[in-house]
Amino acid sequence: MERPLSSPISVRLDDTTRELLEREARERKIGLSALLREIAVAAGKEARRRRTRQQMQAVADHIASSPEAREFFEFWGTPTAEL
Repeated sequence: MERPLSSPISVRLDDTTRELLEREARERKIGLSALLREIAVAAGKEARRRRTRQQMQAVADHIASSPEAREFFEFWGTPTAEL
């Protein structure tokens, strides 16, 4: 599901980087702005995954260091797909 695009942004690139990206865009048969959008979306998704992993690690660290948290986790157990 595609989301509507928001307002445009401006990015300054040095000539070498711009030429490299324009060449990549031509090879993919897309425009430079489409390539930059793909790169930005991929970077955003990776940043979200990294934050999620960091948050999950913080929860795991808390459970490992807190007897109360371990007890709570052990009482409720691990979620399963069974309903």
